[in-house]
Amino acid sequence: MSPPDLKDLLAQAQQMQERIAEAQRQLAARRVEASSGGGMVTAVATCELRIAEIRIEPSLLQEGDRGMLQDLVAAAVNAALAEAQRVATEELQKAAGPSPVIPGMPGSG
Repeated sequence: MSPPDLKDLLAQAQQMQERIAEAQRQLAARRVEASSGGGMVTAVATCELRIAEIRIEPSLLQEGDRGMLQDLVAAAVNAALAEAQRVATEELQKAAGPSPVIPGMPGSG
């Protein structure tokens, strides 16, 4: 097997960078949501790991249990961020594609 052409490797790297940049642009606009308390609290996160929105069922506010509300908000936010991270990681891995095989390099071939 002949060694890979450096120009080809650089071109592949450039294409991968472009795919990743495009995936990042798309992820910036993508939102995921998660809820807690049986849907009483919903957190919406972007795939840039930012909280975009928190929705709280009005009846929960009337109950006046501050500690429970704080726990439900934290749970919903953490679940939304975890889902956003999962989606972002998955999409960026897809965009990166397989690593080029370089003979003699650790982890390739």
